[in-house]
Amino acid sequence: LPSAPRCVTFEQTLDRLHAILADLEGDELELDRALVLFEEGVERLRAANGELARAEARVQQLVEEAGGGLALAAFER
Repeated sequence: LPSAPRCVTFEQTLDRLHAILADLEGDELELDRALVLFEEGVERLRAANGELARAEARVQQLVEEAGGGLALAAFER
């Protein structure tokens, strides 16, 4: 099972997920290859979700209020 390289950007991960999906939707894919692609897709999806969670945590940082004070602002999806 190929692992997702650590130096890959979020956008590259999404591109690879799209490519995996296109391959899985194809008609001429052997079962063994489909399983390998599915496993890679799950791994990359987990990595992307982790990256999104880290980005959300960064957005949920202290934000300056109009009066100059600081407040914790929740990130809204």
